[in-house]
Amino acid sequence: MDKYIGIDISKQTFDGYGYSSSKNKEEFIKLNQTKKDFQKLIRLYGKDKVYVMEATGPYYMKLACFLYEKKIRVAVINPLIINRFSQMRMQRAKTDKKDAKTIFEYAFQQDVKLWEPPQKEVLQIQQMLTSINLIQKQRTATNNQLKAFESNGTIEPHVKKTLKTVIIKYDQAIEQLEKQMQKIVEKHYCETKERLESIPGIGKKTIPLLIAITNNFEKFIHYKQLIAYTGFSPRTFESGTSVKGKGHICKLGSAAIRKQLYMCAWSAKYHNKACIELYNRLKQKGKPEKVIKVAIANKLLKQAFSIVKNKTMYDPNYISINPAIN
Repeated sequence: MDKYIGIDISKQTFDGYGYSSSKNKEEFIKLNQTKKDFQKLIRLYGKDKVYVMEATGPYYMKLACFLYEKKIRVAVINPLIINRFSQMRMQRAKTDKKDAKTIFEYAFQQDVKLWEPPQKEVLQIQQMLTSINLIQKQRTATNNQLKAFESNGTIEPHVKKTLKTVIIKYDQAIEQLEKQMQKIVEKHYCETKERLESIPGIGKKTIPLLIAITNNFEKFIHYKQLIAYTGFSPRTFESGTSVKGKGHICKLGSAAIRKQLYMCAWSAKYHNKACIELYNRLKQKGKPEKVIKVAIANKLLKQAFSIVKNKTMYDPNYISINPAIN
C-alpha cells in the first residue's frame, strides 16, 4: 500500500495522497505546478514510489516528465477509467483531495502500467494536431456566424469583410501547421511515412495522426490495443433474453482520428484489395454502410500496425501467417 502516490493535477496546482503503514496515517499535500514544489513532493513521499496521475489534458506532462527525468516511476491513467472506478465505488464527493485518494486506491487495486514520455517530435505533432483542431472549430463557428448574418440579408459590410478576413487567417494558420507537421514527419519518420503511404486508403493527413497516437508505433504491442485506443472496438449491449440492444463502437479514443479514418475507409473500399473484399462480403450480409466503414477502418489500422511493425510495404496479395501481429 505504501508503493503508490495518487496525484490529482490541474492547470496550476496538484494534490498528492499517500499512505504510510509505519505511521499508520494518510499523507495529503497540495502544491503548485512549479519545479520547487515538485521537489517538495519527492521529499515528502520519496523516490521509491510509483506516482500515479490522470492524463488531464496537457497539465500532467510537466510533472510526469520531471519525475521521469529523476528516474522516478510514473503511471498515467485515462481519466475515464478513474471516473468509472469512482462511480463503481458509489463515491458522491468530488474534491481535488478526494480525487487524489481515488487515484491512489485505483493504483493499489489494479496493475498500473509505467509511463514513458513520448518522443519530442511526437509531442510536437500532438500539439500541432490539437492546435489545428481548435482552429478548425473556431473557423466553423466564425463561418456559421457569417452565414447566419448573410441569411438575414442585412449584414453590415464591415462585419462581412472582417469575418471573411478572420476565416482566411484561420485557413492560413491551419495550412502552415499542416506543412510544418509534414516536415517533421519527413525528417524524423520518413520510413514510417513511406510504409503507411503504400497502403491504399491511408492519406497524407492520416499519417501524422497515426504517428502521434502510437508514438511512432512504439506504444502498443498488438493491433487490438491500437483499435481499442482509437475507440473502434465493438461493444455488445445484451443481457439475458430480453435486452438486446444495438452494438456500437466504444468511442473512448480520439474523435479526430476516427473522423479521419472514416474518410480513409471511403477511399479504401475502392482501392484497397482487402478492404474491397471486406466491403463486398459485409454488403452481401446486409450490413449498414456505417458498420462497414467501421470494419474497414479497423482493417486499415490492422494493416498499418502490421506493415510498420514488420518493416514491410503493402502487398495486396499478403496472407497473414502470424495472428499475433495481423
